[in-house]
Amino acid sequence: MDREGAKTRRPRTVPGARTTLLYARPGIIVTVDRFTVGSISYRVAELTHLRTTRGPHDRIAVRAVVITASMLGGVALLLGFTGGLQHLTAGAYLILGAVFLLPAALALVGDRWRPPPYELWGWYRGTEALLFSADDERQFGQVTRALLRAREVNRYGGWVDPLASTDPWRPNR
Repeated sequence: MDREGAKTRRPRTVPGARTTLLYARPGIIVTVDRFTVGSISYRVAELTHLRTTRGPHDRIAVRAVVITASMLGGVALLLGFTGGLQHLTAGAYLILGAVFLLPAALALVGDRWRPPPYELWGWYRGTEALLFSADDERQFGQVTRALLRAREVNRYGGWVDPLASTDPWRPNR
């Protein structure tokens, strides 16, 4: 029991397991052996073909662009078939051109407001899986670097820093 009277769990440790913690935030833990996101846990030694990418664009922004572009296309077809374009002044053409840039402006604002998430994909036990996804570029970079560091530790047979843990050879003079 802690000071407030609530039960606290002691961390479970497996004898002989390497528990070097590389990254820990709520819901995300990267150790030398395991990569845990939420309730899903992966063995680092079984992760291969890691790659990062950006996720899909925000659905609301995409829909707004598609609807705006289709409405403006409909207006352009209507003006073209009715012959209304011949009677427009130069100022009206400038305004019409500015209005046709509206879908592009909506796409830019949508990407700034709700950017696509950063995604970490990899192969785990023979299937490709989305391992981690985040909107925050800084957090995504920290988790990705910690996971790559854990893979390097597994590759070198448990040496946390192989160059720093050995004595360099020096010639006798």
